Amino acid sequence: MATAAVDLLTGWCLFGLALLVILAFCWIYVRKYQSRRESEVISTITAIFALAVALISSALLPVDIFLVSYMKNPNGTFKDWADANVSRQIEDTVLYGYYTLYSVILFCVFLWIPFVYFYYEEKAEDDSNTCSQVKTALKYSLGFLVVCTVLLLIGAFVPLDIPYKKNSTEWEKMKLLVEEFGSSHGLAALSFSISSLTLIGMLAAITYTAYGMSALPLNLIKGTRSAAYELLENTEDIEEVEQHIQRIKLKCKDGRPLSTRDRRTLQQLEERLRTLRRRERHLEFIEKSWWSKFCGAMRPLKIVWGVFFVIVALLFTISLFLSNLDKALHSAGFDSGFIILGTNLTNPLNMLLPVLQTVFPLDYILITTIVMYFIFTSMAGIRNMGIWFFWIRLYKIRRGKTRPQALLFLCMILLLIVLHTSYMIYSLAPQYVMYGSQKYLTQSNMTDGHLGNVTTYMPKVCDAAAPEDQCIVTRTYLFLHKFWFFSAAYYFGNWAFIGVFLIGFVVSCCKGKKSVIEGEVDEDDSDMSDDELSVYYR
Repeated sequence: MATAAVDLLTGWCLFGLALLVILAFCWIYVRKYQSRRESEVISTITAIFALAVALISSALLPVDIFLVSYMKNPNGTFKDWADANVSRQIEDTVLYGYYTLYSVILFCVFLWIPFVYFYYEEKAEDDSNTCSQVKTALKYSLGFLVVCTVLLLIGAFVPLDIPYKKNSTEWEKMKLLVEEFGSSHGLAALSFSISSLTLIGMLAAITYTAYGMSALPLNLIKGTRSAAYELLENTEDIEEVEQHIQRIKLKCKDGRPLSTRDRRTLQQLEERLRTLRRRERHLEFIEKSWWSKFCGAMRPLKIVWGVFFVIVALLFTISLFLSNLDKALHSAGFDSGFIILGTNLTNPLNMLLPVLQTVFPLDYILITTIVMYFIFTSMAGIRNMGIWFFWIRLYKIRRGKTRPQALLFLCMILLLIVLHTSYMIYSLAPQYVMYGSQKYLTQSNMTDGHLGNVTTYMPKVCDAAAPEDQCIVTRTYLFLHKFWFFSAAYYFGNWAFIGVFLIGFVVSCCKGKKSVIEGEVDEDDSDMSDDELSVYYR
């Protein structure tokens, strides 16, 4: 009992250490991309907090799997300290952890982030009246709060299957509803709301994560263009534009006014020349920067990492394809949410996790690595594509130049993608996410020539056919599969994810090398943006 308590305490201490690492990472990441000229304290704190909540919620999945697995011995029996009360306490602790984090996520998505976003939108238009900005931000945020309330009410009451008596009055029916809601501790309401957000996260994962999984490794392999070569090309472009401007100005040398077409062309050429001058300053700085020389020396290591990430991306895609194919062939169908009992077509990840279970804690390290891989590829996808609303590009994500509103959007998208990550991992290894490494004892009768009928107990890996009192289901699974229609949507989303990844992989292979200052210089940038070049390329 004492040893178990020490082990659990050690586990929670490691979880606390992970929280500190997460907070440090979030602070560095947000500070790296936020605009130095437009940074705001409230938006910075909000972005760091939202990103930290997303990462912490993803860290609960391996903890949840570890705790349910730790309560049983490898031979299928419960450990001495893991009686019914202790098991229930551990389950409740994890469940309350999910309650807390998911409630904070709802607060961030439906109230705090919208309020801060609309506050700075109003501030950009009218910086004179703070009270008016707060009122307007609250007014718009109220709409999000109404949506959250509606989702909670739908999840709390509509899906419940309550056995009414034939002669029940309306008051008795309402009383049963309230009692049922209280007995479930609001699990259905919270699960429906989180599943709705997870559905949006699925769309974000299809858009950004699938593309990031192909763009990140291929960009590492291909590298960037030479700064010296780009500087030479840029100098030639400057000379060409200057000559064109000179030819247009010669037309009015004798005092004649320029035509409307020539004036418009001259304005465009002057804007183009200013952009080329800014590119020249950036390229000259990079060519002399020690950081670019260090990155050049690390080029072989980048290629190795790129090849590794390509292998991981292909392995993940193949695993997801086989898992979805298994559901298509052997699941109970659309009405069940394509839930499958057991595994008929195994995939590489599903084969690897049981092997790693034999050496603690390799399987938990792998799960954590997969979660972090999703997060980093999502960040890469958002950074490469920017933030879009259908065909309209809203914001760009650039080092040292990202506006406060764009940072809030970025962190909200990452938060939603992380919510969907848990289901993606379940799709790859459903049995492992559901039961971890638990085993239970099965009874078998054998006939012995000397002893007669002998009853033996053999350990078997927990699955959906296991007795409820012998295998403990993770709390993650309860949140994921409370409603079948969300599971059905996730199933089709997985097919879309595979398709977008393959398209993105082909596009990334066909594209040439990126510019060494890709996305750092735009026509709408001011010349003041060049004052902090050392911040962008350090």
